Amino acid sequence: MLQIANLDVFYGDAQALDAVSLEVAEGVIVAIVGANGAGKTSLIRTIAGMNRPRAGTIHFRGQDIAGWPSFKVCDLGIGQVAEGRQVFPTLSVAENLEMGAMLPRARAHRERNRDRVLSLFPILAERSKQAAGTLSGGEQQMLAIARCLMGEPQLVMFDEPSLGLAPAIVQDVLRTIVQLNKEGLTCILVEQNVAVSLKIASHAYVLENGRIVMSGTGGELLGNDKVREAYLGM
Repeated sequence: MLQIANLDVFYGDAQALDAVSLEVAEGVIVAIVGANGAGKTSLIRTIAGMNRPRAGTIHFRGQDIAGWPSFKVCDLGIGQVAEGRQVFPTLSVAENLEMGAMLPRARAHRERNRDRVLSLFPILAERSKQAAGTLSGGEQQMLAIARCLMGEPQLVMFDEPSLGLAPAIVQDVLRTIVQLNKEGLTCILVEQNVAVSLKIASHAYVLENGRIVMSGTGGELLGNDKVREAYLGM
């Protein structure tokens, strides 16, 4: 579904990604793990069209989208749930969902998609008229996921979805991602909770200093001594 080859990304003279290559098969969860500053968010932003790569290719369903503007990438079917949730705080929950439905690919199915996300997150129906900025952190994360789903993505990139959330809410969010994947959504998961992300991922990549240094199934990396020592404190 997604194939990235030899991707180089720079911020001025500083290189954020160095010859990154990876593949995401359709219908799976792929985890990207690494320390802060390893380049995980840079990778997500580059796939989403928010960063322009200096070199390399990003093929989505066979089409090279490297350097495309973000609105075209979204309308192609790649969604993003950004780090920090990034809801529109002064807009209501309902208005935030409407923003997600503005993509041309999703406009015709707005009502159906709204029904779907409100059944997935019933609390959002109860909070529909409430300003998004007044929601709890967990509710804002639910809204961020729901807003993304309103755009009918085929692949969703989750960037640190558990950041700043209570442990019980983290489990709810991760269960939601697993449920969406079981329903057919392809997922890329960048998550600070390395152990949990590797447990639910079909495949995973370790990113260090902008380079992929290791890859394998989630179970293989979970059992790898170097991964356990570097990221799990074991």
